[in-house]
Amino acid sequence: MNKIGMNMFVWTMSMDEDLTDTFRFLKTSGFDFVEVPISEPGPAGLDKWHRIGKQISELGLGVQTCTICGPEHSLISSDESVRTASVNYLKQVVDCSRAVGSAIVMGPMYAGFKTFTGKPATAEEWNWSVNGMREVAEYAQTQGVTLAIEYLNRFEIYLLTCADDVVRYVEAVNHPNCRVAFDTFHANMEEKSIGDALRMCAPYLIHVQISENDRSTPGKGHINFEEVFAVLEEVDYAGPIAIEAFGPNPPELAAATHIFRPMFDSPEQLAVDGLDFIKSERAKESKSYIMK
Repeated sequence: MNKIGMNMFVWTMSMDEDLTDTFRFLKTSGFDFVEVPISEPGPAGLDKWHRIGKQISELGLGVQTCTICGPEHSLISSDESVRTASVNYLKQVVDCSRAVGSAIVMGPMYAGFKTFTGKPATAEEWNWSVNGMREVAEYAQTQGVTLAIEYLNRFEIYLLTCADDVVRYVEAVNHPNCRVAFDTFHANMEEKSIGDALRMCAPYLIHVQISENDRSTPGKGHINFEEVFAVLEEVDYAGPIAIEAFGPNPPELAAATHIFRPMFDSPEQLAVDGLDFIKSERAKESKSYIMK
């Protein structure tokens, strides 16, 4: 049975706030885990992540982490010193993930977010990223953490923008601690068939983000989630599933994700309705599978 989680981006980017009530709400609402963003790693911050992990664990929730890299931490930078700093940054993200109790850290870690050259990725950029990620994966293995690589849409990144890209990338890194995360928002924009994209990713898939086409409550937009859950059942996906959405807060994240109007009534409404929707879809697919 898949564990279902909630990404914390609708509440925070920094995890610096007191989120006890939010964690408790998510636990009582029926979530299995929370997905927390790591935006400021570093040795000085490990105490913070130990504390947050203890707090989440004491409430009976599991935890996973996610991260994103800016231009100063891009594995495809033409500046070797930036690439070196990027590898070190991602190792610190791994350290924070271990400290908070997460065995998976997901995200587009392979390049700088919204950092473009105006051209397609070059073979040199590909190799820089693959080699850097392999070093990070080797380190992650020593810490009991697995990297889940998420491709984004063409308006946010340019190295990996489809299932074929991410599968080729993971196969090139060729390390058991480098695997695939799948986000339905990006797939809806970039794939000919979300179902076929999921099938392609299936051998390496360790994390799924359920995100609606307009970043609103899952099931309230036009993504064919019946197909998504049918394929997850078909490929026997047993890993975690998290809801990801974006709202007007925090404002810096709303600006980065181009949220200019409310997508849902409240984060709490989105979480509860999204969880109900996922459970309903999974129940339908399980029943259909049993009847076959």
